[in-house]
Amino acid sequence: MDQKTKPTDRSVEDFLSTVPERRKADARKVMSIMRKVTRQPPQLWGDSLIGFGHYFYRYDSGREGLYFLTGLSPRKANLVLYIMPGFKTFGPQMRKLGKHKTGSSCLYLGRLEDIDVAVLTEIIAESVKIMKGRYLTGAPAQKAAEAANRAKTAKKTK
Repeated sequence: MDQKTKPTDRSVEDFLSTVPERRKADARKVMSIMRKVTRQPPQLWGDSLIGFGHYFYRYDSGREGLYFLTGLSPRKANLVLYIMPGFKTFGPQMRKLGKHKTGSSCLYLGRLEDIDVAVLTEIIAESVKIMKGRYLTGAPAQKAAEAANRAKTAKKTK
């Protein structure tokens, strides 16, 4: 099974030019936090996800791939942040964060002004730390993903 969401060469700035002004301003603030935390530039993944850094995963089922450490998607209804380890370990921070909703790894924010940005920064930083401790990240992750893709291609051509 091929991974659906992949990094692209499309410009993050070109993508942001399609986003409503209010949502764009919030996205830029969160992007600044994510860039500072990950020390990585933003990269467009798929059509509408802005990711920072990457990690390589391999499940017991054999499914594997590359995904961003943290990211966001400025959508019409919400600014969606991707907190990859989920929220179980962030109970105290989530209670102090302000107005939000969550999915398994998605943090939905209506307006950035309704949350505590310092707490948000803490959540993002801790989530990146967790992901780096759990998975291969950076250049080793990229090399692992490339090796996995080569192995898949070799199997298909046999």
